[in-house]
Amino acid sequence: VLLAAYVGYVGLGAAVLQALERPAEVQAAQQLLQEHWELLANHTCLQGPALKRLIEGIIQAYKSGITLQGNTTSLGRWDYSGSFFFSISAITTIGYGNLSPSTAVGRIFCIVFALFGIPLNLVLLNEIGHLMLLGVQHCACRLGEVLRWQNKASFLMKTCALVTGLLLFLLLPPLLFSDKEGWSYEEGFYYSFITLSTIGFGDYVIGMNPDRTYPSWYKNVISLWILFGMAWLALVIKFCINLLE
Repeated sequence: VLLAAYVGYVGLGAAVLQALERPAEVQAAQQLLQEHWELLANHTCLQGPALKRLIEGIIQAYKSGITLQGNTTSLGRWDYSGSFFFSISAITTIGYGNLSPSTAVGRIFCIVFALFGIPLNLVLLNEIGHLMLLGVQHCACRLGEVLRWQNKASFLMKTCALVTGLLLFLLLPPLLFSDKEGWSYEEGFYYSFITLSTIGFGDYVIGMNPDRTYPSWYKNVISLWILFGMAWLALVIKFCINLLE
């Protein structure tokens, strides 16, 4: 029964996503094909195969974090702050996919680094979540002594912890992303949940726009936000698991 419910839930999600996203995909494909033929028609000196190779080269360079800026190229995804953020995304298993090692030695190191880093990250998240839970329980006990109603105090503190977590980790960060990244609030909220839930699609990643200048503290603060936000969301998911079970 549980397996049937799981498959049915995933199947329902697939049907809804197909209905929502498929028309946009078809429209984008048609527009791309139209622009391709218009470019070749307006610039007869261009050859189809050569243009295709150029486009493939641009896509590959963009995946490596290199973009054209006039007569120069932008670098910086593998500076220390970018590498630090990649390390966080690797051991937290977010894995955005927008950046990955391109050298054989780098890939081998990434495997060894993640092999020990993932357990370390899980232990740390477990400890942070445990401390958060202890803090809520301690406050609930103190409040229960004042109100002389332990169940009501526990409910109030859990509600307060939930609302505070929603503000700190999901509702307020999109305002920062709107300012630093130029995203809409909806895009920032979407990025926040996709990141903290470790889904990590990679369609939105902070600090990767070559046309914007980011402060030095930006990625470090976001790394801490990811760490504590994942611990908080893990507690919420654990509560949902208990309800489902």
